[in-house]
Amino acid sequence: MTKSITFELREDGVGVFWLDVPDAPQNTLKESFKADMEAAKAELQQSGAKAAVIASKKPGSFLAGADIEAFGKITTADQAATRAKGLQAELDALEASAIPFVAAIDGACLGGGLELALACHARVASDDKKTKLGLPEVQLGLLPAGGGTQRLPRTVGLEAALDMMLTGKQIDGRRAKKIGLVEEVVPPSILVDAAAQVALRLAADKREPTLAERVAELTDAKALRELALAKNPAGRKVVFDQAEKTLKRKAGEHYPAPYEILRVTRVGLEKGIKKGLAAEAEAFGRLMMTDVSRRLVEIFFATVALKKDNGTDQPNLAPRPVKKLGILGAGIMGHGIASVSAGRAGLMVRMKDRDDAAVARGLAEVRKLAESAGKKRKLRPLAVEHELLRVSGSTDYSGFGDCDLVVEAVFEDLAVKHQVLKEVEAACKADVIFASNTSSIPITRIAEPAKRPENVIGMHYFSPVHKMPLLEIIRTEKTSDEVVATCVAVGKKQGKTVIVVNDGVGFYTSRVLGPYMNEAAWMMMDGIPVETIDAAAKAFGFPVGPVTLLDEVGIDTAAKVAKIAGTAFGDRMVAPGSLDKLVADGRTGRKGNKGFYVYGGEAKGKEVDESVYGVLGINPDRKKKHDLAALGERLALPMVSEAIRCLEEGILRNPRDGDIGAVFGLGFPPFRGGPFRYADALGPAELLRRVRGLEDRFGRRFAPAQLLVDHASSGKRFF
Repeated sequence: MTKSITFELREDGVGVFWLDVPDAPQNTLKESFKADMEAAKAELQQSGAKAAVIASKKPGSFLAGADIEAFGKITTADQAATRAKGLQAELDALEASAIPFVAAIDGACLGGGLELALACHARVASDDKKTKLGLPEVQLGLLPAGGGTQRLPRTVGLEAALDMMLTGKQIDGRRAKKIGLVEEVVPPSILVDAAAQVALRLAADKREPTLAERVAELTDAKALRELALAKNPAGRKVVFDQAEKTLKRKAGEHYPAPYEILRVTRVGLEKGIKKGLAAEAEAFGRLMMTDVSRRLVEIFFATVALKKDNGTDQPNLAPRPVKKLGILGAGIMGHGIASVSAGRAGLMVRMKDRDDAAVARGLAEVRKLAESAGKKRKLRPLAVEHELLRVSGSTDYSGFGDCDLVVEAVFEDLAVKHQVLKEVEAACKADVIFASNTSSIPITRIAEPAKRPENVIGMHYFSPVHKMPLLEIIRTEKTSDEVVATCVAVGKKQGKTVIVVNDGVGFYTSRVLGPYMNEAAWMMMDGIPVETIDAAAKAFGFPVGPVTLLDEVGIDTAAKVAKIAGTAFGDRMVAPGSLDKLVADGRTGRKGNKGFYVYGGEAKGKEVDESVYGVLGINPDRKKKHDLAALGERLALPMVSEAIRCLEEGILRNPRDGDIGAVFGLGFPPFRGGPFRYADALGPAELLRRVRGLEDRFGRRFAPAQLLVDHASSGKRFF
């Protein structure tokens, strides 16, 4: 059996442990890690090497962490804790080695990979943009279980360590050096040589620090800050209290992992690393058995599967090459699409708008986004300039002739979209792909005047484009598989998680969002206060409430979409007339500084505009104590029911895409796994009982999908 770690002795006397998991694109911690590590250490001892380096033979992959697929074999908390203790023991032995080890990090160094590097005596990173260091376990509802909660704070300081562990953020080599996580940052070509030099220096430098070195350490600003915080009981309390306060505000009480990270980190700092490691292993085992972690791990596997999915039934179908992208409209959506296309995807981009001023505003916004990424060190200065050089603009179709793909981001008006489609077909090459960024108009209707309907498709981005991870691609019955595969490939290059759905009013995401937003409007008309409705949604786990979302989307836009949905779906989607009253009153939401909440001046949308109730002709009952859990379910179940109906009608290809679309595009609570995982967790029969109960109380808008009725009868689940 091929080993995942092989040993090589260099001419300079440094032994290299080469990581190379067989038949895998990434190195991960396989079950054979302990045996392979012990065999390599035995060879190291026999070789007489003075120092050692751990490096990877896979370019762009140092060690990406645990083999998550192996998690499925773990069935109890004790099994998980035992596994963690085994890794801790192996890394403890590495740290205790008399022969110094240096990690040579190129590519992904995440989770257990970073914990391996932390157990080494020093670390050197490459300056390649693919090099990322982090402890992302919190994103799976877990915590670092190979000593990460104990070694990272001792290496980079408490504040920096908590920032990394509680967010799961990944940092590049330069940032890692700045916080003290790595000693040096060098080009990949000399990485192992540089690490070997550091290792030899550590082997030779076993003396006590000089007086000057001790004085320098005592007067170092970072060391003094750490002394005042992590190494001081009162300072520690301030840091942990503040971190917990921030967690409660951002994550609420739905996710136990970040709170456990705080607790076990604190145990280690206050009671010693041995007790900290024991607490870490025990907490890891407990967290792995939670439904929260199970749902987050399922989402992880779903996104991994989507990375391999080209959106068609032909997995080996090659996409067309796309080098240049045209964008019609330089507004919020247009310049956002331009930014991710020129930046992440590296495409040439040509934007068009009605006049020079609009084009100039769009180009200015692209520059602002690129420069912001540069200031945050997400892009290097030269990369910022390269991105900006790839974007140009015009008020006509000059520069569109060689575009491979054109995305329209114009007004939600069918006549306007028909006009620009005709213009694109006339101005561009014969095989150009025309993609609409519409959020509600069926692509089949947009494609009606097309000479080549097989090249027409929907690419529904979410605002703000540079932040929202989802891209919903919509195909019609005439869209070719090649066009679908091409647009999926472009979306992935833009950094998006891509789902492909079949055409219909509202597609998938806008369609299932409609009942959720509608129910918020009906609740308001029932006299439930605005802030209570939003609080109920957040209690269920949504990041923002539906009324806040109405203000963000635009009340006028929501009113138009509601009419389209009401016409298409009848009683199930009929909204109260409240939105029309608000539009007539000049309320468009945040964009017009007038909506359900107060905007402008000092107000930032956190205080309800009480005058809205007078416009609606209602008097909210503020004395009544509302059951937030019941209200949250009343908001969420229409969305779940509509998702099931989309699967029933063939809008969705599978439940996986429905969950990913709702979680990544609409903010459906990740810890609930998405509408279909949530339905399975309740059980179809129980879900149907709850939906029927709401239908009895509130009418036809809660009518269940036939597929749910069938599953409840047969006991079949969606996964």
